[in-house]
Amino acid sequence: MMVRETPILETEKTRFLSNLLLPFRGRILASIGLAWLVLMAFFAIFAPWITPYDPLAIEPVARLTEPGATHFFGTDHFGRDTFSRCIYGARMALLIGLGTVFVSLTVGGFIGMVSAYFTRIGSVLMRVVDVLMAFPALLLALVLMTLFERSVINTIIVIGIVYTTTTARILYGMVLKLKNEVFVDAAICSGVGHTSILLRHILPNLISPLLVQASFIFAFAQLQAAALDFLGLGLPPEIPSWGNMLSESRIYVTRASWLLIYPGLLIILSVFSMNLVGDAARDSLDPRFKDDIAGV
Repeated sequence: MMVRETPILETEKTRFLSNLLLPFRGRILASIGLAWLVLMAFFAIFAPWITPYDPLAIEPVARLTEPGATHFFGTDHFGRDTFSRCIYGARMALLIGLGTVFVSLTVGGFIGMVSAYFTRIGSVLMRVVDVLMAFPALLLALVLMTLFERSVINTIIVIGIVYTTTTARILYGMVLKLKNEVFVDAAICSGVGHTSILLRHILPNLISPLLVQASFIFAFAQLQAAALDFLGLGLPPEIPSWGNMLSESRIYVTRASWLLIYPGLLIILSVFSMNLVGDAARDSLDPRFKDDIAGV
């Protein structure tokens, strides 16, 4: 027997979807970017059932085959299907992006909130953050990657550390504003502990800025991961990723240009789409925090 949803539940679902898509109303490019990201996530999740070939299967006979009906994006110098490798590359892009967002927001959020709330500790932590921010992001990632072996986890940790500094600096400024609000003073007068104030009163007011920050970190993580792979310091070469595909095919640029065009185009579309989505979300943010994240 089927149970029909009540009108109240249907109304709540409709309202939730409406609020979720509100930043994209009237913004065609942002809507297209959101659609592309949803499509990329779909391909990444269902990659084993979508790809026509094994991305690691070597077929010397089909080496450097041009794009066609058999191989949509052609094949590489080992005869591996480029389309299948691009689909699995989307899976790695999604994994690295989400992992980087988790590391940077968790560690950077903790440092930023603690530094702003406890000023004595913050005077030390933020000076360390300032020193790390003095290094270019790619240079800092290269230095850190030389200390670890090439793996997915280490790549996520390194890129996450790189963007931890930016997150910490942004949240530091936001918490400095929030700690002077009336509701924080009321909580202190009520005898609420510092941990409770940070987690129950200040953190909920940072959710929207954190979501916007996450969108930009996700986009920049794609560029950093591709750069590390291209330079031979990112993911292991046997793992299909867009950066590894660019690195392996650069010597075939004049003979098989499709090996560079397709993964490069996917990186550009993903980063551009994520920036469009982040811009749309930032424009609908609380005006108090627009200036704080405008330079991310």
